[in-house]
Amino acid sequence: MPSAGTAIDRPLSTARPLRVALIAPPYFDVPPAAYGGVEAVVGDLADALVARGHTVTVVGAGTPGTAARFVPLWERTVPERLGEPYPEVMHAVATRRAVERLALTGSVDVVHDHTLAGPLNAPAYAALGLPTVVTVHGPVDDDLRRYYRELGDDVHLVAISDRQRALAPELNWTATVHNALRLDDWPFQEQKCDYALFLGRFHPDKAPHLALDAAHAAGLRLVLAGKCAEPIEKEYFEREVRPRLTDRDHVYGVADATAKRELLAGARCLLFPVRWEEPFGMVMIEAMACGTPVVALRGGAVPEVVVDGVTGIVRDDPADLAQALEDVRAISPADCRRHVAQHFDVDRLAAGYENAYRTALGAERPAAAGVRNSLDLLRRDYAGLDSALDSTLDSTLDSALDSAFDQDTPDRGDHDGPAVPVSGGRT
Repeated sequence: MPSAGTAIDRPLSTARPLRVALIAPPYFDVPPAAYGGVEAVVGDLADALVARGHTVTVVGAGTPGTAARFVPLWERTVPERLGEPYPEVMHAVATRRAVERLALTGSVDVVHDHTLAGPLNAPAYAALGLPTVVTVHGPVDDDLRRYYRELGDDVHLVAISDRQRALAPELNWTATVHNALRLDDWPFQEQKCDYALFLGRFHPDKAPHLALDAAHAAGLRLVLAGKCAEPIEKEYFEREVRPRLTDRDHVYGVADATAKRELLAGARCLLFPVRWEEPFGMVMIEAMACGTPVVALRGGAVPEVVVDGVTGIVRDDPADLAQALEDVRAISPADCRRHVAQHFDVDRLAAGYENAYRTALGAERPAAAGVRNSLDLLRRDYAGLDSALDSTLDSTLDSALDSAFDQDTPDRGDHDGPAVPVSGGRT
């Protein structure tokens, strides 16, 4: 049995199925019951990869909800701690140990990380012979641009839009893969009700105050559904949203999966007046899948997702949104859904990431000569380390491995089972 940190020899051909560890954040279930765009993508990707014959392990929090194997690292999801540093760091530490245990039984070929701090583990995974693919779900602002630049070729970055990638061309991009969804999960409705819908965070970047201004100018009822939990969201709501509300407007709150589909399917349009470099905008394809066109301001990836005049209306000036709410009546619901089927279907998502994984595997660098694990790195770089430290670390590592294998699950018949507590996929 190889030791933790050993680079495992796994000859690969492009034809054989892959073993993928999908690392999800610890804040929401995969897939989420309500809010959680990243978790929704991870859930659909997990199911699509399994359907294509790959072995997938989702590492995250909460309860199992996909066809993949599931490794929970927290007793429950921690949505109330979104934005705090501790869950990010702790999740990264726990994830590293989980991946090490998966590697010990040959249950992983590539790590696909969807978290912020998780990519810091990439050098440790490389020592195991595992490449790290990272989806950049957020905008590449100044801070994150430096972060990913410093990570360099330790990680293989995947952009979720051409626009996102173009804004930071020097980063180590491996692919661009648009987000996607399972079309059959979204109801199509030809006849619409007479309201516009804002669905998103109550945040200045999402600008629901502009949605209210446009709807009022057009004499159209507006339903606002979304998250308002973080301090910046609450402050913005009280300052910009509440003073604008009228008796015709309806603040729905956070819509769960069922309510979200009902709201999207029934709306005349989705109002998406973003004021930032939107990296993708998952809610836009959710709306179009329901046959609901999008009225949006041009920002970030909006022109990549919405075909102006075909699946929605894209404008540059907020003052033009009121007229767009009238003009959108001419958009065909069937054209909206067809656009999603052709460009944002989940099988395209899986195929795109499959190619990214194989590209990363092809670029895999062998471990340095004589380096088996992080302890070897310390011995190589700091030859004067006290021998007592070596003894202590080796003892701790052996104990951790013994504990991991004590918790091993029965063989599932598809590759070797991981040496971690695992829940089966959804039934």
